[in-house]
Amino acid sequence: MDQNRKQNRRLTDSEQQAAKRILESVRSALEEAASGDRDLIFALRRYVFNRLMHDERGKPMLRRLLKLKKIAEQMGLCAICQKPLPKRNSVLDRHTAVEGYNEFNTRVLCPACDASVQAERNFS
Repeated sequence: MDQNRKQNRRLTDSEQQAAKRILESVRSALEEAASGDRDLIFALRRYVFNRLMHDERGKPMLRRLLKLKKIAEQMGLCAICQKPLPKRNSVLDRHTAVEGYNEFNTRVLCPACDASVQAERNFS
């Protein structure tokens, strides 16, 4: 396992039950707000989903700028294999997910190294 990486926290059974209650509450609120309008509930779900993702990952433009900065710091090389990063599909990888995307918690990987890291983390 990556030496700098902390395991993601898992929910206990009671925490999972609390999360399910929150999810059901959100679903009910979305259905109520949409009043049966299929297009509106779709748009509401997407809006809420995107905002929750931004809460965890930050906004896409900020991640893109961070990735460019990290590529420059790494002199265009993969942080693991030290081979040149491809022009497309390199990955901004967090050492510890809960720490978010910042210059101290990230590195840029080539697709092959990212795939091996994801497999090592049991995410593939």
